[in-house]
Amino acid sequence: MNTQIDAPRHVVASTAEADTLLRRLTREGWTARPGFALPDPSWDVAAAHLVLHGRIGDDDTDSVRLAVLAAARGAGVVVICDAESAAGRALLDDLARIGPVHHGADGADPVASLIPEQRALLDRLAAGDTIAAAAAAEFLSLRTANRRIAEARALFGVRTTREAVLAYLRQRQPD
Repeated sequence: MNTQIDAPRHVVASTAEADTLLRRLTREGWTARPGFALPDPSWDVAAAHLVLHGRIGDDDTDSVRLAVLAAARGAGVVVICDAESAAGRALLDDLARIGPVHHGADGADPVASLIPEQRALLDRLAAGDTIAAAAAAEFLSLRTANRRIAEARALFGVRTTREAVLAYLRQRQPD
């Protein structure tokens, strides 16, 4: 069983947003701890319900690496950073490979939270491709494409791929 799916992964712009998220997560049973280094030597820390938090600067690649490693090991992360910086983009891309990442405040635009692979797949599905054809065109395995689409459905809060494509088309910014 993969326990990391339930671990929260948030990237926010301000300390106030992080504080709000941390209060909510603490109420939900998570233990908040500053910094991204894990104290537990065991690999899977999901059972500890630990959420690590802190700020990552524009060129802080070490903190990005630690935050991604913590998320991969099952810890939750709440990161304050500029998502447009090189470190912020790297962080979002790497965290998205682990699972869904909540970017910005709760209720933010789900399209902004999509990674490029998800956008490309949804664009191809909207153009009439099957999931298998879209996966092949994007050089993804069918399994990875299905996972990315499932994550997009979760971001949009819908049950079917068709609903996710329609929500994506309604909410995306025109090119």
